[in-house]
Amino acid sequence: MTMTALNSDPDAGKTTAKASSSPATLIAFPSRQRPLVSRVSASVGPMARRVAVNVLPPLITFLILLLVWQLAFGRAGATLPPPSKVWSEAKDLITDPFFVNGPQDIGLAWRVWTSLQRVAIGFGFAAVAGVLVGALIGQSVWAMRGLDPIFQVLRTVPPLAWLPIALAAFRDSQPSAIFVIFITSIWPIIINTAVGIRNIPQDYRNVAKVLRLNQVEFFFKIMMPSAAPYIFTGLRIGIGLSWLAIVAAEMLTGGVGIGFFIWDAWNSSRLPDIVVALGYIGVVGFILDRIVAGLGGLVTRGAAIN
Repeated sequence: MTMTALNSDPDAGKTTAKASSSPATLIAFPSRQRPLVSRVSASVGPMARRVAVNVLPPLITFLILLLVWQLAFGRAGATLPPPSKVWSEAKDLITDPFFVNGPQDIGLAWRVWTSLQRVAIGFGFAAVAGVLVGALIGQSVWAMRGLDPIFQVLRTVPPLAWLPIALAAFRDSQPSAIFVIFITSIWPIIINTAVGIRNIPQDYRNVAKVLRLNQVEFFFKIMMPSAAPYIFTGLRIGIGLSWLAIVAAEMLTGGVGIGFFIWDAWNSSRLPDIVVALGYIGVVGFILDRIVAGLGGLVTRGAAIN
């Protein structure tokens, strides 16, 4: 009876037809997420590869150099100490660079800090003066003709040749060392700034004339942004020369800087200490170059010199 009533219902077929003709509804099931370990490994993978590409080649090269150094000077009677002897006799300078046992008995980190303070003062003055003088030479043809030959002659004078003049003028080792840093590092800053100013596109100069920019506005809005890649190239060269000059100057002027430490270690026949100090000098010089290069990248936003 029940089955007959259902089959005899005239609307049942219509309902079935409508249901069969309506589009099927898709039900979205939540996708199964990857495990946390796989997600972390996927994000760490590119970073690990980047670190491996940048770190492993110099690390392997450094280890090979240490091995060659050990094999070359590890025998008895060698003139230079091998890495094993440097580690055994100068281990305290490597593992504890911040000790203070007296006014002259301090760690290499404090000696480097003293030298860096002198470099900061001398290089700071050189950066300001070099950019201003370089902008003048690059902007003025008469200034270039009058000053460029003199600068080309003075920049060939070795840094230590300026030290006797500085000692005679200042009568003190501290300002004399700062002056040697200044006079050594200013030349590449002047030259690169002048080249950058001379290479400013003429269209930029025409826009400045249309906008009626005064000299100060033209300097900060046109000259500096356009010549920034050249300026920072000069600053990178200058900071390297500053670090070279301070080490050489401190060998003769004394004090507690890293340069005087090397000279004092040589007088005391402590060759392992000299090797460790050279390592400190190289690492600090590399860091200084990277700092200036990083600032240049931020200022120029990765702009390249055309």
